Amino acid sequence: MDSIILSIIVAIVALVAGIIAGKFIFAKDTRQRVEEAEQHAQNIIREAELRAETTRKEKELAAKEKFVQLKVEHEREVTERNRKLSESENRIRQKESSLNQKADQLDKQIKENEAIKQNLNKQIEVVSLKQAELDKHQEEQTRRLEKISGLTAEEAKAQLVESLKQEAHSQALALQQDIVDEAKQKANKEARKIIIQSIQRTAAEQAIENAITVFNLESDEIKGQIIGREGRNIRAIEAATGVDLIVDDTPEAIVLSCFDPLRREIARLSLQRLVADGRIHPARIEEVVEKTRRQLEEQVMDIGERTVIELGIHGLHKELVRMVGKMRFRSSYGQNLLMHSREVANLCAVMASELGLNPKLAKRAGLLHDIGKVPDEETELSHALLGAKLAEKYGENPAIVNAIGAHHDEMEMQYVISPIVQACDAISGARPGARREIMQQYLQRIKELENLATKYNGVEKAYAIQAGRELRVIVEADKVSDQESERLSFEIAQKIQTEMTYPGQIKVTVIREKRAVNVAK
Repeated sequence: MDSIILSIIVAIVALVAGIIAGKFIFAKDTRQRVEEAEQHAQNIIREAELRAETTRKEKELAAKEKFVQLKVEHEREVTERNRKLSESENRIRQKESSLNQKADQLDKQIKENEAIKQNLNKQIEVVSLKQAELDKHQEEQTRRLEKISGLTAEEAKAQLVESLKQEAHSQALALQQDIVDEAKQKANKEARKIIIQSIQRTAAEQAIENAITVFNLESDEIKGQIIGREGRNIRAIEAATGVDLIVDDTPEAIVLSCFDPLRREIARLSLQRLVADGRIHPARIEEVVEKTRRQLEEQVMDIGERTVIELGIHGLHKELVRMVGKMRFRSSYGQNLLMHSREVANLCAVMASELGLNPKLAKRAGLLHDIGKVPDEETELSHALLGAKLAEKYGENPAIVNAIGAHHDEMEMQYVISPIVQACDAISGARPGARREIMQQYLQRIKELENLATKYNGVEKAYAIQAGRELRVIVEADKVSDQESERLSFEIAQKIQTEMTYPGQIKVTVIREKRAVNVAK
């Protein structure tokens, strides 16, 4: 029992000793941790103090820099203000000096005016005295005159007034005549000024149409195909187009000769298609020429539409548009008719604007003034009257109709734009290099030569080629026999010889050809 109690006591003592030992160890460990924590806290505090000191110094430096910057800006602003103030002071001093000078001048002028005024007053007094003396002298003279003439002052005044009226009337007539002459001179001067301005503002190229076109070839071998066996192809082309083909030693070129630009263009385009196709024979040639002629008609319409659009003309009849396009392939005294008409239209618009008239109406009349030169059928009317008739037929304004018909004085001018169109037509034709009279005479002779042949019965076509040295007449085989062809050739040659004037000689060739064509289906 005692041993158990002793064991228990020993155990309790050991337990208490262990507890006390544990507490001692725990307390020691805690003190160590507390010391470490205090040391760490002191480190943190020191770091915080260092950072705070660094931040404070940085802020102080930034504040100093900001202060220095603001001080520099302030000094710059102060300097700028001082400069502006000094400039303003200088300007004020200059103005003050100028004002002082002007004030001095004004004072001098006032003093001079005062002196002049005093002088004038003295002169007025002198004049007044002299006027009084003159009045007395005049009264005495009037009494003497009344006594000498036996007329009273009222009667003499009436006679004087009558004589003055007559003199004033004659002077007024002379003055009126002077004013009229001066007005005419000014009107002529103003008209010349407007015309010169119109010419200067409307610049146009002057291009003289030639009577030949050069068709370029890729090689000279194609010339043989174009000529054909025994010349069949070239004769077929000339017969179908009315254009003379000159095949000479010129490398890679064939010359197309004809006075009519439309025929030359048809021949050129037809040759271009035939050469590209490679099939060149009489039947194919006629087919291509006819197709080209139809396509050229479409091209003529397209040219007319582009022209009226570029000029800003609206509501023009389709037939008139087509005639405008045909002008591209016609010439007047060597001057391209479409370029001439466009130039006249622009000149008319400028001149009408300068005169305060309707520029659109004037431009329309200027474009259409020569449509009588491109009719579908030839008539005996002049181109001006024919153009007026066509314009009236297609519903144009009466002012435009009158301007077209009167631009060569073949109709009486009834509207203001008529003389404008006439003047602009003359201006366009009078430009240096615009026209050549010799070319127009040549074209007229060629047309007369062709027209002379077409008047005979049985003649289908007549073409003047070789620059008018040869006339080829194509007759209908059903109406003209071989013997009649020879007689017709002789008669045409005799008529040309008796009725026409021409250089050299003209060869008349009558061509009669009979063809039978069938189609196998």
